[in-house]
Amino acid sequence: MSEPLKNQKSILVVGAHAADFVWRAAGAVAVATSLGARATVVALSYGERGEAGDLWKEPNQTLENVRRIRREQAEQAAAAIGAEFRCLDLGDYPLEVDREALDRLTELIHEVAPDVILTHTEKDPFNPDHPVACEAVKKARLLAAGSGVVSAFKTLKPPALYCFEPHQPELCGFVPTTFVDITPVFEKKRKAMEAVASQTYLQRYYAELAERRGNHARRASGDSSIKHAEAYQRLLPMVVSEL
Repeated sequence: MSEPLKNQKSILVVGAHAADFVWRAAGAVAVATSLGARATVVALSYGERGEAGDLWKEPNQTLENVRRIRREQAEQAAAAIGAEFRCLDLGDYPLEVDREALDRLTELIHEVAPDVILTHTEKDPFNPDHPVACEAVKKARLLAAGSGVVSAFKTLKPPALYCFEPHQPELCGFVPTTFVDITPVFEKKRKAMEAVASQTYLQRYYAELAERRGNHARRASGDSSIKHAEAYQRLLPMVVSEL
């Protein structure tokens, strides 16, 4: 991993599974890296049990081989948007984050020192791992940042925290507060999605979703040049010097 440049913005995406970032945040990551930011994608698992159904259709498939393929696909997708991929390999379905795993995630946040963290929503009635990942990220962020106050241990500036859009937003309590215009980098997101051949059924869905969110972003901003966008929900208030 290359050393960060002075004043270089850092963005961190934490997903429960190896490919979560591809569908939900690849555009925002590509925008950030195109502007010179450093991007790190962390998967808490490879999604080898719950999100690799196409791979398990192959005869004589093994868990080790599924993990290998998922890692290769995630690395290829991350490279397409200029990000570094890492995996804590905690297993999935169910994903469990114990004290040791929480310490690893906290230390990683210290190392990356992100300005922004993107992760799952707090609720997801159709996926047992996504809320677990969200809770772990919120806790690790607080441990790393110390809530922005003087502490007895090393802390960093509290990163902004956003949820990326889940597959069933209404049922997950997801309300967009922020749209990111990903029009200039949409082809990079498309390449990242194409790299995840083990979940091809999601490619069309998220391409169409980017068009719908692009429509919402145009109406909210009046910027007719926006064709594709990603939606995010900010979990903490934004601090500004004026309105």
